[in-house]
Amino acid sequence: MTDDLELSIVIPCLNEETTVGDVVRKGVASLARLRIDGEVIVADNGSSDRSREVARASGARVVDVRTKGYGAALMGGINAARGTYVLMADADDSYDLAAIDPFVDALRAGNDLVMGNRFAGGIKTGAMPTLHKYVGNPVLSFVARLFFGGETGDFHCGMRAFRRDKILALDLRTVGMEWASEMVVKSHLAKYRVAEVPTILYPDRRPRRPHLRTWRDGWRHLRFLLLYSPRWLFFYPGVLLMAIGGLVGARLLLGPFQAGALGFDVHTLIYAAAMVIVGYQAVAFAFFTKIFAVSEGLLPEDPRLPVLFRYVTLEVGIVVGLAMVIVGIGTGAVALRMWTEAGFGSLADRSETTLRYVIVSSAALALGFETIVASFFLSVLGLRVRR
Repeated sequence: MTDDLELSIVIPCLNEETTVGDVVRKGVASLARLRIDGEVIVADNGSSDRSREVARASGARVVDVRTKGYGAALMGGINAARGTYVLMADADDSYDLAAIDPFVDALRAGNDLVMGNRFAGGIKTGAMPTLHKYVGNPVLSFVARLFFGGETGDFHCGMRAFRRDKILALDLRTVGMEWASEMVVKSHLAKYRVAEVPTILYPDRRPRRPHLRTWRDGWRHLRFLLLYSPRWLFFYPGVLLMAIGGLVGARLLLGPFQAGALGFDVHTLIYAAAMVIVGYQAVAFAFFTKIFAVSEGLLPEDPRLPVLFRYVTLEVGIVVGLAMVIVGIGTGAVALRMWTEAGFGSLADRSETTLRYVIVSSAALALGFETIVASFFLSVLGLRVRR
């Protein structure tokens, strides 16, 4: 296909015969009214009703997409599109294709992605469940802005437009509802020009239950945002755990202390050491996830990675790990000496002091061996990045 049209309107469809005809006719009329060389494509995802026939009769080109899923259907339509620009909207007539003018203007102004904003345009009574309107969409949009930047106010609007070549370059991988999130996330990470225009959301005109499932699809969106942000999923929580565990542990190494009515001693020190170990593992996983995602094309290239591999080499990791192991062995030897002085018997009179050394020893040994193993794994991942 060559880009010999300006705009392709892509509509995903699964058993929408009652509404898809009206949606297609609105799209065709808008193209004619705005004098745009364009087309309307219905990406059918395996309808068992007359959706295909109705869409063709209304003026659409129908593309059959076998892979199931909202994202799969849209990608099938986008791949088949011949327009420089693509505008997508749902087949349930909840978005008005007679009002595509601001999307076209924003695209012509040079934006790569133009998002609709239902909260700025208006949500008609009954168009969106209360839980989605006041909790789901605002929370997920806030999390997305926090993780990936940008000022997108309505992260999950189903009506949006974009340059076809730019979206294809993102190599979107998901096939379900989270595909919509992947598009916006990768656009922000790729530093695309993203704009928003007010969009009105109307009640779904279909006589059946919507495909969207509140908790299932909400969790899939949140899970996707977390997986695409190793910093928030692993790194920041890991650093926080290490900081808290390290500070508490350092204080308890000096002896027990009292905070009001609360007393803290070696039992708390055990949990502090566990926090340091778990936090260290989380930070390591943040690097593993980031490097793997970049090497597989799930995240864009990060110029900091070559710098990381220049300084964090296998040899450096082994040296640091061995140093931790030596600390563990040394503190363990002190504890062993105490036990020897007690004739390898009971340490009841020195249990708190001995236990402090044992805790430090076991934590240092665990961190040391983990550092060595992590260094080997990072080196393996680094082979792919360097190549």
